[in-house]
Amino acid sequence: MIGRKKKEAEVKAELEEGTVDELMDADAAVELDENGDEVTAAPELDPLDVAQEEISSLNDKLLRMQAEMDNLRKRTQREVADAHKFGVEKFTTSLLDVVDNLERALDAESGNEEAVREGVQLTLNSWHEMMKRFEVVRIDAVGETFDPHFHEALTKMPSEEADGTVIAQHVAGYTLHGRLIRAAKVLVSSGPA
Repeated sequence: MIGRKKKEAEVKAELEEGTVDELMDADAAVELDENGDEVTAAPELDPLDVAQEEISSLNDKLLRMQAEMDNLRKRTQREVADAHKFGVEKFTTSLLDVVDNLERALDAESGNEEAVREGVQLTLNSWHEMMKRFEVVRIDAVGETFDPHFHEALTKMPSEEADGTVIAQHVAGYTLHGRLIRAAKVLVSSGPA
């Protein structure tokens, strides 16, 4: 009986040892994360499925980018159209002051030419002030040397002034931010007769 108990104890010890070895082998195969939790191995993925998923993701990004670009294009077109439509709004509002002055000049009693003249002078002054705000500069050419970049010669005529000097101006010229928008129409001296 003692032999049998000894034999059973040996078998039991071997079984326990085998179980422990199997468990140790299994533990070695199990990965643990930094918290000590068991990390399950990800199943192997089919490369075709991975590629198709990536293609789907890239197509989605491409469609979103195209939609964004389309929205940007439409917004830019709308802003440009609004700028063309309402770009002269401030200028137009300033012109209304000039119109008001002209209407006041016309409302002057008949026979009172001095009031009309004063009204027209005030209107002209408000016009020049408004033009300065918008960088519209008047070109007064009389006494200046003729410059084909800013002056348009209507004719040349003899005068006491030096050849090429502007002696009279029919229409004033104007620049906008330094760029010519209308040349001054002038008479130019051809020198003494």
